[in-house]
Amino acid sequence: MQKVRPKLPDMVKTADEITLMRISGRLLGSVFEMLDTINLCGMSTMQINDLVERFITEDLAARPASKGQYGFAYVLNCSINDVVCHGVPSEDEVVRDGDIINLDITLEKNGFIADSSKTYVVGNAPPPAKRLVQIAEGAMWAGIRKVRPGAHLGDVGYAIEKHARKHGCTVVREYCGHGIGREMHEEPQVLNFGRPGRGLRLREGMTFTVEPMVNLGSRQTVTRDDGWTVATRDGKLSAQFEHTVAVTASGVEVLTLREGERSRV
Repeated sequence: MQKVRPKLPDMVKTADEITLMRISGRLLGSVFEMLDTINLCGMSTMQINDLVERFITEDLAARPASKGQYGFAYVLNCSINDVVCHGVPSEDEVVRDGDIINLDITLEKNGFIADSSKTYVVGNAPPPAKRLVQIAEGAMWAGIRKVRPGAHLGDVGYAIEKHARKHGCTVVREYCGHGIGREMHEEPQVLNFGRPGRGLRLREGMTFTVEPMVNLGSRQTVTRDDGWTVATRDGKLSAQFEHTVAVTASGVEVLTLREGERSRV
């Protein structure tokens, strides 16, 4: 999730701070593991929002960090089909067979925030939709695998866009990953495009999100009248995946990793 990015003086976390972020990330991963067991078809996006809020607050004894942030009243963004990001939960919006839906969730525990999202394929989605979701997930992992000390943010963005373009898709440029820690949005910006060897040089202890938004058609977007919901300008499908990562001494640690993803790292 992104809206405003306040600057903080230090982008490098201490070992103790990363330990606390690891706890937040593990809890957030369990939210998605819970959602993996739910049949979303027929649920309203508000029902999903309320389910996630109860799980975070009651089962995990944590705080949904998005609620109240920048005036946002809900615990998640839910972006269906042509919605790129920042979709707002509603009682009237029902998830239907064949949809793809991105759920973007944040969680705070012990003063530190984790941020992650996943695009779900609901029921019998058409092959192009399933393929787009696979491409978007692959783009995220292509970027994550470039994270290591001494690499540049341009390496990450280049890998993301290269993967999407190789499969005939485009990457949204107006929205991007971000530093994260005590605040939901910290420096640096983590663009989903770039040039190898350019941009901020990564250091051990940096924590940020990698979150490509990949479109089946044009990369152009439009913001709807609610001031939050961002959709593709051409009405074609969009998919997004996101993880919070930490730069380690030897590479990268995915702080929001889910159990079924361990083979991807």
